[in-house]
Amino acid sequence: MATSQKSKRKLSLLPRLLIGIAAGILIGSLGNILHIAHTPGFTGLIRVIATFVALFSEFLNFTIPLLILAFVSVGLAELGKKANKLFGITLALAYCSTIIAGFSAYFLGSTLLPKLVRKIGGSVITGKSFDPIFTISMKPVFPIMTSLILAFVLGLAMANLETPTLMNAVQDLKKVIVVVLEKVIIPLIPYYIAGTFAKIAAAGQLAPTIIMFAKLYICILCLQWVYILFQFTVASGWRRENRWKDLKNIVPAYFTALGTQSSAATIPVSLQSAADNGIAPDVRNFVIPLCATIHLAGDTICLTLGSMGIMLACGLHPTLNLFAPFIFMLGITMVAAPGVPGGGVMAALGIIKSMLGFTSSMCELIIALHLSQDSFGTACNITGDQSVAAIVDYIDSKDRESEPRISAPSEKTEEAE
Repeated sequence: MATSQKSKRKLSLLPRLLIGIAAGILIGSLGNILHIAHTPGFTGLIRVIATFVALFSEFLNFTIPLLILAFVSVGLAELGKKANKLFGITLALAYCSTIIAGFSAYFLGSTLLPKLVRKIGGSVITGKSFDPIFTISMKPVFPIMTSLILAFVLGLAMANLETPTLMNAVQDLKKVIVVVLEKVIIPLIPYYIAGTFAKIAAAGQLAPTIIMFAKLYICILCLQWVYILFQFTVASGWRRENRWKDLKNIVPAYFTALGTQSSAATIPVSLQSAADNGIAPDVRNFVIPLCATIHLAGDTICLTLGSMGIMLACGLHPTLNLFAPFIFMLGITMVAAPGVPGGGVMAALGIIKSMLGFTSSMCELIIALHLSQDSFGTACNITGDQSVAAIVDYIDSKDRESEPRISAPSEKTEEAE
């Protein structure tokens, strides 16, 4: 009884992140003032914080290839077992939606962000203003791209071959990574974000960084809302009927996603919303849980625009040649996002580093940006799932109508007579 009451009182991730950001800003700002006054005590404190951030970054670097291997391979294997026409249609729609979201974010970002985001001076991005007291090198078992390719090979093999021993081993690895995420990484994320903002504030670059984040927030949220309307416009055109009316029944699921930050946790409410919108039971029971795993348009918008903004703040130029393969790969990698808050950025961190060339300090910023708006990204994801379900339901109903009708035995007897 006491344990359950304690769990109810426990703050969710978003409030803890906001508290972490506020604490980091307070400590770093005070440290910056006293650092200017040549006070070594606070300089030492910021270096202690920088040490924690550096060690946590090393642990993330070690964990990410294992996360990609476990989640992508098991995800592909489990999706492969469900292979049928309905699955193929849903997968194609979800992937196309994610890719369109990514390119929409890129073209919006390439138009607006160069005017909104300026290069941040100093060493806040490079992370060299306050060196950690010590570091421990935690080399990954294998590089990111090796992990991704190995995950594809194992996932496709397990989907098409009878390999129960291999499947059990990789599923056990996935369970280990889930425990590490839920018990170690996610609980420490608020402290990690606090340390990041403490370093930024201590380096005297708080104002430009906060301004950059605010501009990125506005762009991300506006595009997510516009993209929701776009998805329902496509569904309306496909079905030749008004599906915008579905949005009023999706409001409970949207706000549930805002509170839980988890597409998986929102599935029961999403299923009820789909039922209220007249989606056939067999379609909604298949499409909604599947899209909660594979359709992450909101995360894609955030990661694409956020990465572009951070690159511009570093003085780098985000080109289409750089981002096109990243967006296509991001659509695949999002399948690996576990059903925990912040899973999207954790799954994508590998290709952000390997394909976009992000440094550890740049990764700290994209993690902070993504996690602090993850509620809205999740809400965008699950709302878009309803438009996919509406299209799949229409296709499935047309297929059933086109199937040849088999006369009942009684009808044949009457015709013969």
